[in-house]
Amino acid sequence: MGRRLTFNIFRYNPQDPASSPHTDLFRLEETDSMTLFIALTRIREELDPSLQFDFCCRAGICGSCAMIINGRPGLACKTLTRDLPDDITLMPLPVFKLIGDLSVDTGTWFRTMNERIGSWIHTDKAFDPDAEEERMENQVAEEIYELERCVECGCCVAACGTANMREDFMGAVALNRIARFMLDPRDQRTQKEYFDVIGTDEGIFGCMGLLGCEDVCPKNLPLQDQLGILRRKMGWTAIKKLFHFVK
Repeated sequence: MGRRLTFNIFRYNPQDPASSPHTDLFRLEETDSMTLFIALTRIREELDPSLQFDFCCRAGICGSCAMIINGRPGLACKTLTRDLPDDITLMPLPVFKLIGDLSVDTGTWFRTMNERIGSWIHTDKAFDPDAEEERMENQVAEEIYELERCVECGCCVAACGTANMREDFMGAVALNRIARFMLDPRDQRTQKEYFDVIGTDEGIFGCMGLLGCEDVCPKNLPLQDQLGILRRKMGWTAIKKLFHFVK
């Protein structure tokens, strides 16, 4: 017989005037290889069909089921209950707009962020549908792929002290995205153009270096390295701009 788990789950429907923020208590018997996703599904199917939470892939790929698990951002589908104590508290991610209970609107935030940083290859080359795909060195392709593994779950944003205090801060996910394009030889933006995007207090210079982002990243992205590299590059670009060495 498995452990008896107690779940304290945040409940609130912002669209219902009669609703107020609170937590509800649920108890389940733990089963072998139970994840939080399985537990939440059982709670919704067996105890309370009104419980709201997001999921899609159930394999740590879509990032939909991100939430605060005992005070720490994580993915419900990747979190095994055997790694948690008997009492489990689940809260929605901060920073993002609350839809209801554990469900938040990360899509609008990420769409706005991607538009803000120009999250696409910038080139003046005309598209030729008959041309071969542009080649690049394997090492460069592997470095780009490492950063492309981000699933935009929002855990790094939720764990970021600056993002929790300031709505205008881009967050590690945006800076990681820019780092990816700076590696890409097909992107023709200059250092000055990159500086204009992230070389501000809203970008890389607003990062306090607490590195909560890397601590909670479910894909273990090298955010510490990338933030350090970007800060150094943008610092040098700022000095060059000061002395009119860049255009």
